[in-house]
Amino acid sequence: MLTFQYHGQSTSLQGPGDSMHRANPSVSLSVLCPGGAVVAAPVVLGAIGFTSLGIAAGSYGAAMMSSAAIANGGGVAAGSAVAILQSAGMAGLSSAATAAVAGAGGTVGGLLAILI
Repeated sequence: MLTFQYHGQSTSLQGPGDSMHRANPSVSLSVLCPGGAVVAAPVVLGAIGFTSLGIAAGSYGAAMMSSAAIANGGGVAAGSAVAILQSAGMAGLSSAATAAVAGAGGTVGGLLAILI
């Protein structure tokens, strides 16, 4: 701890070893999760088969598309989960989708921070 005096008043500053400067996992999670979710979203989309070239054959995304097409009589409905994921996989996330993913990541981070 470092203490300064000026005109009879003293001020103390905490150093790196003091308890106030230890990492707070709650703050770390709530700050890192939104950004992590935004960065991870394109990776996860690609991993399940929603790529920039379309839906990968034999992937989880292909199975989703097949199920959606069978359920809708041969076509995938516009606005369905498969259509949205395919669009995000091919064109990337829009500003609104990025904000939604960041919000979801922040919520998860906040919930984890409460649990820890």
